Amino acid sequence: MSSSTSEESRSSDDYCTPDALLHTAPSRDVTPEDLVMATGRDVTPKNLDWARRKLESEGSVAVEKLLP
Repeated sequence: MSSSTSEESRSSDDYCTPDALLHTAPSRDVTPEDLVMATGRDVTPKNLDWARRKLESEGSVAVEKLLP
């Protein structure tokens, strides 16, 4: 298949999503509540303590490890 045929088969609204829109990084600091909710767990004192420890050791990148 030639490249012109390939281009002709694309619809006019077919485009690549900019890389910056594909990342899940929050625009603000990640809170323990954010981290707990990203795991799908209930927000409980025990889970919040876990999240605080995780954020202290890994920083806000901890949520990136959980989300695609």
